[in-house]
Amino acid sequence: MADTPDCDLRSLSPLQLFERVTEQGEKVRALKAGKAPKDEIDAAVRMLLSLKLSYKTTTGQDYQAGLPPKDLVLINNGTTKEEDEDLVDPWNVQTSNAKGVDYDKLIVRFGSSKIDTDLIIFLERATGQKPHHFLRRGIFFSHRDMDQVLDAYENKKPFYLYTGRGPSSQAMHVGHLIPFMFTKFFLEVFDVPLVIQLTDDEKYLWKDMTIEKAHEYARENAKDFFACGFDVNKTFIFSDLDYLGTSAGFYKNIVKVQKHVFFNQVKGIFGFTDSDCIGKISFPAIQAAPSFSSSFPQIFNGKENIQCLIPCAIDQEVLQRLAHSSCLTLLCYPPQLSDTAFRGPSGYSDNSQCFPSTDMNWFFHTFHGRASSGINKHAFSGGRDTIEEHRKYGGNCDVDVSIMYLTFFLEDDDRLEQLKQAYTSGELLTGELKKVLIETMQPLVAAHQERRKQVTDEIVKQFMTPRKLAFEF
Repeated sequence: MADTPDCDLRSLSPLQLFERVTEQGEKVRALKAGKAPKDEIDAAVRMLLSLKLSYKTTTGQDYQAGLPPKDLVLINNGTTKEEDEDLVDPWNVQTSNAKGVDYDKLIVRFGSSKIDTDLIIFLERATGQKPHHFLRRGIFFSHRDMDQVLDAYENKKPFYLYTGRGPSSQAMHVGHLIPFMFTKFFLEVFDVPLVIQLTDDEKYLWKDMTIEKAHEYARENAKDFFACGFDVNKTFIFSDLDYLGTSAGFYKNIVKVQKHVFFNQVKGIFGFTDSDCIGKISFPAIQAAPSFSSSFPQIFNGKENIQCLIPCAIDQEVLQRLAHSSCLTLLCYPPQLSDTAFRGPSGYSDNSQCFPSTDMNWFFHTFHGRASSGINKHAFSGGRDTIEEHRKYGGNCDVDVSIMYLTFFLEDDDRLEQLKQAYTSGELLTGELKKVLIETMQPLVAAHQERRKQVTDEIVKQFMTPRKLAFEF
């Protein structure tokens, strides 16, 4: 039977069509080189011709290998950018909309899928565990083929988790905790290997810091991962600057990705210019490579066909999509707009309004001394100007920073809803709400700080040494 498209080609962007044609062309060449049966080759060729016709119909241009569609201002996944459209890529998140980034539009533009009730029910049925509150509240809102991972889990097929961090400072702040809280939930529920990439090379290329400082930050950030509670027997943490020189499998996968991604693509997707160093241009392949299990032969015994689930911000999704789509599954959450702000499930309108001071940038090593004053003085409030007005009209949960933090860090759904209703009705005052936030955050951070104090250089070495984990492959 002839191959047929697995989706409506009319829904694809010009760049997505270009990538489909390129992929199908490689498939045809592989079939011919492998002397596949004639009917199989003919079916693949017919599919290639159909894709090329769709490409020309959409773009008005003939397909040319290595030359993505012209005359389009490409952003992110290759869609055209309108004047008022959000800019979201791994290094920039910008919006002109007072209500913040429109994540529903991003889902359409990036070609991912919304995490709906059916998928959450599927997760609960497959794992027997109550879904994490990040899922229940729509904080992690988008996915790419998550259902395939759940199918694999139900059928006892192997997969692994991959996440990472760019170590731009010596210590992590509370906003950085979000993806790792979620990853830890999956690690415990699925009981699979976890790899954590520290992109110290990226920070050296993009930031004004020495390579030694970037490497130092990577090792310091590894201590925070231990404090998050990750199991050393199930977790491998690696610095790019260290691991790239020791793993032939990792480097081979980087080169494979580099060969199949063209400069015009990364230039259009990431906005690189002629003044950018070549290290930036080649870096996306380094971040894509861990999604291939053969990058970690010591963990997977050299197996190359193991699926990968990646909890990440949606601004990172395009980097991971450079890897072959059949080898990875993406799960996304809203990106931070800056180091001092992150977006809630409904969006919090203005970054400078919500976080007017770095006193709201709570790093774990300084949190206790600044928490109360930082929250009371600088957390933007949705309350009214006077107590009388607040009692009469109530507060605005959509812009209140205390509500935003509680949405992320207060696990009790009933308690959160009770607080929202009380604040909206005017029963709960702003000062009382901030007190609840302080009482919620202090024990969480205190526990993290205490665990971090226990980290020794030997523990860091254990996590970061390439080795077999507690799984058989």
